[in-house]
Amino acid sequence: MKQFVFVTIFMLIAIMPGSAQDKVDGFVARIYKNRREKMPYRLFIPPTYDKNKKYPIIIWLHGAGGAGTDNLLQISGDQIPGTRLWTKPENQQRHPAFVLVPQSTGGWASSSFTQLTDEERLVLEILNGLKTEFSIDPKRVYISGQSNGGFGTWDMISKRPELFAAAIPLCGGGNPALASNLVFMPIWAFHGEKDDVIPVAETRNMIAAIKKLGGVPRYTEYKGVDHDVWTPTFKEAGLVDWLFAQHK
Repeated sequence: MKQFVFVTIFMLIAIMPGSAQDKVDGFVARIYKNRREKMPYRLFIPPTYDKNKKYPIIIWLHGAGGAGTDNLLQISGDQIPGTRLWTKPENQQRHPAFVLVPQSTGGWASSSFTQLTDEERLVLEILNGLKTEFSIDPKRVYISGQSNGGFGTWDMISKRPELFAAAIPLCGGGNPALASNLVFMPIWAFHGEKDDVIPVAETRNMIAAIKKLGGVPRYTEYKGVDHDVWTPTFKEAGLVDWLFAQHK
């Protein structure tokens, strides 16, 4: 009985609301906690949510500007295009979906050939909890991120490709040695030709490595655009329909 009570309390703590503004543009503030660690995150729940239906979920990994512990920066400023596209009423009407926006205190990706970072592992723990709490379709888990989060996106799909139905990495990079894990992954990557923060070669190298092995990732490189590739990316015609057409 004591063990049951402990587990129940632990689960409640793990999904407790955050102390930041409780709700911003539909994104509810929450804090995930396990026995040793915690991670703030925002969750958008489809307005028409019906527990008898299955819903896709989009994970957004913020860039450096979204890092912190306030549970707000990751959905603010330059993170708005990557988080709000999916929550627009017209897109929710056509493609109702959850949007998960975790917040790390620093970087996402790891130089390890096989291991995820602690932050990436916490994201997957949050995802597993949400799958239990809500009716989420495990065959339609999508991930996207920009800059530092672009590296995190490449890292997570390279090391845990079985979890994701599709990915949209922006102005990031990955490990071309792991390209064999991505041959069958639907990917639409974006980078600015004139990026002076993260060289465009980072994305070019990943795309080339996947294509060399027979994969067919999509890649859009914006001529003359610098690091701010998110502005044109999330205005890209067909991006929303492309993502939601992907299934495991």
